[in-house]
Amino acid sequence: MSLIAKLKARAQEGKPVKVGLIGAGKFGSMYLSQAPRTPGIHLVGVADLSPDRARASLKRVGWEEARYAARSWNEAIAQGSTYITDDADAMIASDHVDIVIDATGSPAAGIHHALLCCKHRKHIVMVNVEADVLAGPLLARRAQEAGILYSMASGNQPALIAEIVDWARTIGMEVICAGKGTKYLPIYH
Repeated sequence: MSLIAKLKARAQEGKPVKVGLIGAGKFGSMYLSQAPRTPGIHLVGVADLSPDRARASLKRVGWEEARYAARSWNEAIAQGSTYITDDADAMIASDHVDIVIDATGSPAAGIHHALLCCKHRKHIVMVNVEADVLAGPLLARRAQEAGILYSMASGNQPALIAEIVDWARTIGMEVICAGKGTKYLPIYH
């Protein structure tokens, strides 16, 4: 069963995946623009150091204010809306979140959030490349020990590289090396 089929099934069953997003900057805003169009997903909360920035991001990508006007986790769940907070730790600890997306771009914050997800048994999607580069293998091991999933975001360069390596191995190729090219560096133009 494909991902979209599974998400549609969850939507039909009235059991959406409850997501908490940390960071409403560039990537966070891209996710915010797609979340309402994704069946089977309920973005329960957005945690950002600046709740006003989170609200501005939601407004900029087309959310109606009523969709992110929840004043508590309970209200967000009851109304199918989104709660805005500056307390990512409380969001991770909340019983109302199944999966956490870290889109902060801060290695220290991302590592902290991933370890907290392990403690509270919340799956984590690590969009924070900086944290993954610094501690990804350790975080993946800690997540496995905690019985949760540690995943990179599909579409992010490290995730795309991992998918290509997986595909190459699946068709019998031996992968010697994989990484990102440097074509964007000025010295290569």
